[in-house]
Amino acid sequence: MSYFESRLRLNPSNFGDIEQKLNFCRDLRINNLIIEFENSVNKITTELEEKINKYPELKLYYRLTIKPKNLDHLKERLNQAKDFSGIVSVESSDRKVQIQAAKDSRVDLVSFSAEHIIKTITPGVLSLTKQNNSYIEFSLGPIMVKNKTTQSRFLRSLYRALQLAMQLNTNYIISGNFDDVFKLRHPRALVSISHTLLDIPLLKAKKAFSENVIALINRAKIRQDKNYIEPGVKFIKRGDTQ
Repeated sequence: MSYFESRLRLNPSNFGDIEQKLNFCRDLRINNLIIEFENSVNKITTELEEKINKYPELKLYYRLTIKPKNLDHLKERLNQAKDFSGIVSVESSDRKVQIQAAKDSRVDLVSFSAEHIIKTITPGVLSLTKQNNSYIEFSLGPIMVKNKTTQSRFLRSLYRALQLAMQLNTNYIISGNFDDVFKLRHPRALVSISHTLLDIPLLKAKKAFSENVIALINRAKIRQDKNYIEPGVKFIKRGDTQ
C-alpha cells in the first residue's frame, strides 16, 4: 500500500529549504508527496524544476491551496487557476466560501487543516463534497504544538470533525502538514496516531493516507481531461478502443 504526505509546504524562493525537506523525506522514505508551494505559486520555473528533478526516487504531485477572502475572491482565484494541472484546494473559515467551494467542480479539496478553520465545519459542506465527489482535508500538524492547552483544544475539534465526516460517509484525506521539517513523520506513524488518538478504524485511517489520496489525485487528472463528461462518464471518440 502506498502512503502519502498530502501537504508538504515548500518555499519556491528558498532552494535550501526545498532541498532540506526533500532530503528529509527521502531519508524517512516518505516517497509519495503532494507539494504545495507557498504564496499560492502555481507555476514551476526551470530552475525550480531542476532542483526537484534531483529526487527521482520520490513520486511528486502538486496542489494549489487558495485562501480566498470572500466569494468574489474565490471566483477570481479559481479563474486564475483554470490551467493548473494539480489538485486545487480551498481553505477558508468563511462558511459561505466553504459551501461555494464544495459546490464548484473545479475544487478538488476543501481543507480544514487549521485550528480556527476546523471549528467552522458543518454537515452541509461535508454532504456537498460527497455529492460532488470532492474531498475534505484534515491535518495532524497542529497536534505538534508545545502549548498543551492549544493541543488539547485542537484534538477535540479534530476528533469531532472526523467523527462527523465518518458518520456522513464523506470522502476525506489526512495530511501531516507540518511547518517544521523536524516534525515530519512517516504516514504509517500518522495512521497509528489517527487510529489510537482519534478513534478512526484502522482500515479507514490507512485509506485516508493512501487510497483516498490516490482517488483525489485521479479526480484532479480527470477534471483536466476534456473527454470526461462527469465522474465515471468518458466521451469515446470514434475509433477509440480504450
